[in-house]
Amino acid sequence: MTSRHTDGGAVTSHTDGGAVTSHTDGGAVTSHTDGRADGYRASHTLPLRTELKRQFKRRRTHLALGFLALLPVILAVAFAIGGSDSGSGAVDLIELGTRGGVNFTVFCLFMSVGFLLIVVVALFFGDSVASEASWSSLRYLLAIPVPRSRLLQQKAIVSAALSVLSILILFGVALALGTALYGTGPLVTPFGDSLGYGEAVGRLLVALAYIAVNLTWVAGLALLLSVLTDAPLGAVGGTVMVSILVQILDQITALGQWRDYLPGHFSFAWTRLLAPTVDWHDIVLGSFSALAYAAVFGLVAWQKFAVKDITS
Repeated sequence: MTSRHTDGGAVTSHTDGGAVTSHTDGGAVTSHTDGRADGYRASHTLPLRTELKRQFKRRRTHLALGFLALLPVILAVAFAIGGSDSGSGAVDLIELGTRGGVNFTVFCLFMSVGFLLIVVVALFFGDSVASEASWSSLRYLLAIPVPRSRLLQQKAIVSAALSVLSILILFGVALALGTALYGTGPLVTPFGDSLGYGEAVGRLLVALAYIAVNLTWVAGLALLLSVLTDAPLGAVGGTVMVSILVQILDQITALGQWRDYLPGHFSFAWTRLLAPTVDWHDIVLGSFSALAYAAVFGLVAWQKFAVKDITS
């Protein structure tokens, strides 16, 4: 303990368990030797509510959510202008899209899963950290201080919430609009199978869960690229380009069973849920594959961000 007296009173300082405490006539001020202020809690930094509010105010969020809500309207207008008759004896997916609200919803999901939803997920995750670096605000966030693992975690959770919200908006608008325009008829597949409206909606909700899980590999890759670059466009564009490359490789039948190891190979396995008897094989494999890739990408992102030299 060290004591010193001044004309205004006494100041006493002592160290206790790594903390430095200064007592004056007016009270005590405690600080830690590592620079942390008394009462600092890492788990209280960058609350989810604050980050959600920040992201909801961004124009890219408005545009992404708005476009997904507008897509079913665009498709419905296209059906109204072009008609639903394919002009042949075959029954295709486009013609089935006008045979009930659930059929229209299935058509919207089928048109979105292969590319549009990938772009949206890549946008939310790829823009998460890289945008802070491009605005030169990342180093100030870390100086609050927000621990790096905490910042990456909160960014990932908010990005995941926005991605799930996007899928739900697409589904909700498509089902509501399709039901209003085409009725509550049963779900009919090109193979002649059918499911009642209520059962079909329940199956589609399970399909949405699978779609969200299957997109986790996209989320993990976008988060990794967002950590590696300070350019949001590079992270988003890089993720989309990789997904396109994977889809091209998936079309090469000469690869045989090697295609099963490609991320996204089972992206359309959710259609198995629309059959009267569900085949869970591809759904389980697709879920495991996506989560495994997401875990690897996420772990590498965390390791790289933990040692990255933050200059912006």
